[in-house]
Amino acid sequence: MPSPRVSRCRRQSLMDLVQQALRATPQHAAAHAETRRGLVAGAAGTLGSALLERALGSGRFAAVSALVVQPIEAALRGFEPLDFAGWQRPLRSGAADTGWIVFDRERHANGREAAFYRPSPEALLPLARWLHAGGVRRLVIVLPHAPGLLPHALRSGLASLDEHAVAALGFEQLVIVRSAQDASRVRAATWMLRMVQLWLAQLRFMIPQREQPVRVECVAALAVEIAVALSAATPGTRVASPELIWQAAQQDDLAAFARRWLGSAEAGRG
Repeated sequence: MPSPRVSRCRRQSLMDLVQQALRATPQHAAAHAETRRGLVAGAAGTLGSALLERALGSGRFAAVSALVVQPIEAALRGFEPLDFAGWQRPLRSGAADTGWIVFDRERHANGREAAFYRPSPEALLPLARWLHAGGVRRLVIVLPHAPGLLPHALRSGLASLDEHAVAALGFEQLVIVRSAQDASRVRAATWMLRMVQLWLAQLRFMIPQREQPVRVECVAALAVEIAVALSAATPGTRVASPELIWQAAQQDDLAAFARRWLGSAEAGRG
């Protein structure tokens, strides 16, 4: 049996990408039009931290900020911690034109991760409204979910009233990335949740491969490449299904894959 193809996001470590960005020449930066500024809400956790590192290492943003609730040292070039004190304090004008909201599973937080703001599902609409009012024109929302529990009709469309409300805010481009989450790796707090988790683990064997979770590095890489490509895409709301994310994980060129998807008719169905 031939071995599966290994995508670029699996071959190249995130630290390699960061090192490339730190070594980037001015000519390289100019070639990639480093005028965009990114902002990550939800940089804690495995997925959020991978996305932040990928955005910093891509060399495609003049700066990447992350919302923090505690002081944190900006050790990497281009990284700008942004104190988040709630919706009462407006986002600084010009802080970002591209944003990511990342909902990640909670894990044991070390001192660094505890410093980052972690959005709750209830914060989706007020956070999106706050970002839009602050000048963010392009927004990518990463929403992990347990595979098999989301109706097929909603995987490529808006799945809740909050998502419809966010789409109505007037972002130039909005993309919702529905990544399948490996529920077996989440530590449940109660015996009832652990029973549900065990049931989901058994259900995993009945889920088609194209709907299975992929590595968080691949989800993060795709979310960044989509955000980069949005500046050349037509306005609108798009939803990336779990099947699309699995397909992206098999690619050698995620940037080209993101551009093709954004330009396809399928991407506009949300």
